[in-house]
Amino acid sequence: MKMSVKRSQVAVVGAVAVLSATPAWSLTETSNALLTGWTWPPFVLIPLVLAAGLYGLGTIKILSRASNRRSFVWPILWFALGWSSLVIALDSPLHEFGEQLFWAHMTQHEILMLISAPLLVLGRPLIAFLWALPPAWREMVAGVGRSRSFKNGCAFLTAPLSAWLVSALALWIWHIPWLFDRTLRSDWIHAAQHTTFLVTAVMFWWPVLNPPPALGYGGALVYLFTTILHTSVLGALLTFAPRPWYSFYAVTAPAWHVSALEDQQIGGLIMWIPAGTLLLIVALVLLVQWMNESQARWQYTRMAELGRLSEEGIE
Repeated sequence: MKMSVKRSQVAVVGAVAVLSATPAWSLTETSNALLTGWTWPPFVLIPLVLAAGLYGLGTIKILSRASNRRSFVWPILWFALGWSSLVIALDSPLHEFGEQLFWAHMTQHEILMLISAPLLVLGRPLIAFLWALPPAWREMVAGVGRSRSFKNGCAFLTAPLSAWLVSALALWIWHIPWLFDRTLRSDWIHAAQHTTFLVTAVMFWWPVLNPPPALGYGGALVYLFTTILHTSVLGALLTFAPRPWYSFYAVTAPAWHVSALEDQQIGGLIMWIPAGTLLLIVALVLLVQWMNESQARWQYTRMAELGRLSEEGIE
């Protein structure tokens, strides 16, 4: 089964559209902060610069040997967009707002999981990273990659069931109130949270964008709809909670003329509606592709049957 890359393009456009909307009052009160609120913590900046450097160097080496360079245009574009979305999520004023407003923090997470992760998967950075290494290192790493244990480990981690379970557990566990509050009081725990969300989201999107034959369209739809279901449940719980879950925002949110509960309700709606809409768009694209493939298969079978009957009539 071959799934067209067009569905991923739809997903990217949908993600940008549904996650770019923010409350109007926040934009009017933070216009100055947009210019001064960028932060560049070393434990975020260094990996970003390293990833960009390795990808650029590896891509240059690949293109110097490639006969068909056009095939690399889309992966390069996807990686550039994915890398840029990481910068926006982790270094822009959105990060500082996330320290004071739950809805901004939620927007950060949705960018990481629904925009950055699928774009990075489409960008295929591991190939470029490998080519960026010196020849001796490249052969050593490639040898590890060809080993049976490594292949089995990757196959297990990116299997639909494993990826679904791990990504779901990460989402729910990190939203436990006492743990979530600790991410706001410790940079290292906060970094661990964001790393977990990004890595598990890459695992989640891998079988969607690189579907194994056993998954099929039906399995992919179940995969996505069950994700929509459990994320919507969490979003609804946040939205309709009678009191705030996170004590940290009870102190910071009122400074932005919003109560902690209202702040949490906005965050819950962001998880529930825009994020769910994006996943639904991807699921609907898959459904249309499945129907088109079924129609084409039926027409082929019908034509083959008519041909056989025609031959029998001639005989």
